[in-house]
Amino acid sequence: MSFKRLKFKKINNARDLGGLPAADGKRIKYGKLIRSARLYKLPASTVKRLKDYGLTAVIDLRTDNERREKPRTEIAGVKYYDVPILTTSAAAITGDKSMAQIIFSESKHLKEQYGTADNYMRAMYTDVLFNEASVPKLRKFFDVLLAEEGCVLWLCNQGKDRTGILAMLLESLLGVDEQLIISDYVASGRFLRHKRRLQKTAIFIVPCPLRIKLILNALINVKPRYITGAIDAIKEKYGSVTEYCKQVIKITDEEISALRNKYLE
Repeated sequence: MSFKRLKFKKINNARDLGGLPAADGKRIKYGKLIRSARLYKLPASTVKRLKDYGLTAVIDLRTDNERREKPRTEIAGVKYYDVPILTTSAAAITGDKSMAQIIFSESKHLKEQYGTADNYMRAMYTDVLFNEASVPKLRKFFDVLLAEEGCVLWLCNQGKDRTGILAMLLESLLGVDEQLIISDYVASGRFLRHKRRLQKTAIFIVPCPLRIKLILNALINVKPRYITGAIDAIKEKYGSVTEYCKQVIKITDEEISALRNKYLE
């Protein structure tokens, strides 16, 4: 299946999950579930298109600091839910400007603890899934999906890490095949290609040690091993993503059925 970017002006990495094959031979409904990067300084044309699309709720996974630096454009009639996902060791995946300073000061320690930048990123993903501070936020995400009746959009800074983790959990519960889930995650690399090219150039130019450049480069990459590492960590502890959602996030069988009834056709 080829994933297509929703071309909303000034919104990066946006796509409708509609059409994805799911449980019982059904597919995810179009116009119900959108994932994207931040909604910052949206032009009136994009606001109109989102309203025409049926958008009724936005789940913002960014931190308070991220929202202050790049405040979202709020749309009349749309509900907004602030569900900041951040844990101490996962701070770098927010894309927060201040994180670059933390990485600079902690890079030697990070190198010693994780060995490689890729190991670091995989650790960040599993931390979001298992850290006690983030689990209630994951639950809140599903509470919103269960409560809302229209189109729900969820976002983070670039729409690939926190947004991608939650897409993986949701798609798993809806019965989407694991390879398609991974393909959806990897699509962010294609949709963010131009932006990443500029970021990589900036990293190459900046005068700092190689170990820092490797970590900064990992933060903007979209590698299958990041999401598969998270899935494997879940399977090792709980056997399946669905079982993880039941035991850790406390999603019930009834709620899984409700999600499928609402978002599949």
